[in-house]
Amino acid sequence: MAVNAKHLATFILGAAAGAALTKYIHTEEGEKMMDDLKEKGNQFKSEAEAALENAPEYFDSLKTQLADLLRNNFPDAEKAINDVLGKKPELPASGTPADTTGA
Repeated sequence: MAVNAKHLATFILGAAAGAALTKYIHTEEGEKMMDDLKEKGNQFKSEAEAALENAPEYFDSLKTQLADLLRNNFPDAEKAINDVLGKKPELPASGTPADTTGA
């Protein structure tokens, strides 16, 4: 790839911005900004770790709520899903298929 004037100008502007940022960071205001950024970063890290720890419980709860919602609002949903997936209904303890007609 050939280096043209546009690439050279971009490099020079990037280097100048980096030098200006480095000079700014070493001021009192720059150090305060870096401390604030570090504090925010640590706060986000703590929140992410807490969310990761709570994720299994959250998804179990969500799964239970969805199952209850389907059961309450769509009583035939389990049968329909089993029909689509080609699953046979589970046999109750008596050994005969469960009556899913609601009669």
